[in-house]
Amino acid sequence: MKNRIWMNILMAILVAGLMMTVSCSKPTVVSSEAGIEDQAAMDAAAKAAEQERIKAQQLKEQMAQEKAMKEAKIVAAKKRFLNQNIHFDYDSAELSPMAKTVLKEKAEWLMTNPAVRVIVQGHCDERGTTEYNIALGERRAQAVKKYLANLGIAASRMDMISYGEERPLDPAANEAAYRKNRRAQFVLQ
Repeated sequence: MKNRIWMNILMAILVAGLMMTVSCSKPTVVSSEAGIEDQAAMDAAAKAAEQERIKAQQLKEQMAQEKAMKEAKIVAAKKRFLNQNIHFDYDSAELSPMAKTVLKEKAEWLMTNPAVRVIVQGHCDERGTTEYNIALGERRAQAVKKYLANLGIAASRMDMISYGEERPLDPAANEAAYRKNRRAQFVLQ
């Protein structure tokens, strides 16, 4: 019986030792060309994915920059439309060649912005009576509206008002100020 106990103890030690040996063994590393090729393919795929991500980010940034530039151009065109006045000679409602050129640019802008409605304001310098200047301002606004209508802008998109001498750009009483004040001006509705 003593032998049997010793045999059982010895067997238990052997089984435990075998279990320890198997569980503590290092995993076998298979080194083959296929494994190296797989790793290289995974590295190449990762690089390609990173390059695609970078390209997509660059494209996104480029599109945002182009959009910002387009919006800046739109804002600049709108500013130019609003800030370019049509100037007239003394006691005249006749459009000069320069005024017609400016009006052609304004007509192009209006055609590209079909939802926009404008008010054409007629203005005069301070010389003349109030009644005369109101009538002259109206003739100036009418001349501008008629010219734009002939260029294809619907008359229903344009309203007119005459301020005569009431709203001068330059309040000075000299020829330079008078020249600035004899104008048709545009306001968006």
